[in-house]
Amino acid sequence: MTTEDLIDLGALGDDFIRDPYPVYARLRAMGPVHRVRIPEGAWAWLVVGHEAGRALLADQRLSKDWRRASPSLGVRKVSAGTSMLSSDAPAHTRLRRLVAREFTPRRMERLTPRVQEMTDELLDSMTAGPGRSADLVGALSFPLPMAVICELLGVPTLDRQAFREWSDTAVSSLDADERGRASAAMNDYLTALIAEKRVGRADDLMSALIHTSDEDGDQLSADELLGMAWLLLVAGHETTVNLISNGVLSLLTHPDQLAALRADFGLLDNAVEEMLRYEGPVETPTYRFTTEPLDVFGTVIPGGGELVLVAMADCDRDPARFPDPGRFDITRDARGHVAFGHGIHYCLGAPLARTEARVAVRSLLERCPGLRLDADPARLSWRTGMLIRGPVSLPVSW
Repeated sequence: MTTEDLIDLGALGDDFIRDPYPVYARLRAMGPVHRVRIPEGAWAWLVVGHEAGRALLADQRLSKDWRRASPSLGVRKVSAGTSMLSSDAPAHTRLRRLVAREFTPRRMERLTPRVQEMTDELLDSMTAGPGRSADLVGALSFPLPMAVICELLGVPTLDRQAFREWSDTAVSSLDADERGRASAAMNDYLTALIAEKRVGRADDLMSALIHTSDEDGDQLSADELLGMAWLLLVAGHETTVNLISNGVLSLLTHPDQLAALRADFGLLDNAVEEMLRYEGPVETPTYRFTTEPLDVFGTVIPGGGELVLVAMADCDRDPARFPDPGRFDITRDARGHVAFGHGIHYCLGAPLARTEARVAVRSLLERCPGLRLDADPARLSWRTGMLIRGPVSLPVSW
């Protein structure tokens, strides 16, 4: 690989942040593997295309364990503790088994009426008064998933505005020191939360995770509880915030699809899958590191802890898998998208995220006739970094 093959994605500026798909498409036309500098400053191997991306998402020769990262990368872990997102099998298998015992479909199903109640309350507030406009991110997309995950975990006293700022900074800031300070503040809060939860035995997920054990008496350690709290509170709301925002934006910029959904809410489940495919909330997943050389369609990625990123956003815009991928079509068969990942790290909370999106989108459209975007879509500000994808704010009127 020559110096001409090295691509500085950070140098592409706001155009790449706002619309990375043309860049990914050009790279895909040249091959599935590219050496890039990411906006955060590190060098990485970027994998594009559905076939190669899906294969590597499930390839356990790529490690999620930060101890496998090469020191030369200059990257550092943001989250605290040990979680499923920073573990490989068999440790990952053990952690997922312990969490899955409590993160049950029954518990998720029991939340559905509360998701509707919370949505209705937020829309009551948004539509109250003489005004007929709002920032949808601040009024619905952020507070709904945050309220749901806080209730699930039993965190009634969380300063949600502070947590929003910590979370936004930790996962999106391009400044390593800023990310570090936000992460430290969040870790202090979560450590205190776990200590408080140990005292009692409430009927919430965090308390259950503290006290649950399997048949052999295995329990989550203090470090694992901290990692799990971080994962559930951050990943448990960030993805859904941007699923709702991106999905509504896609509808508002495609009025024919909006009209079709309004005319037939039987399309809603499929519409959510198309939202996930067309403008998913995760652009690239959390970091993976090579444990040995990998031959990816003729390009060898070295071993020794090299950073590998799969462009999930491009996997789901690959014409080899999805015909006319740049067209938003709520009637298409969007199965096979990788918006929630693939393999052993497939998102455990995907059913809850889908439920929240369905409730939020339908309720919004029913409550707000004539809903429209109140800004030029080309001038919206988008989250920085290559992890979370979504607009910072989404002005709407009705």
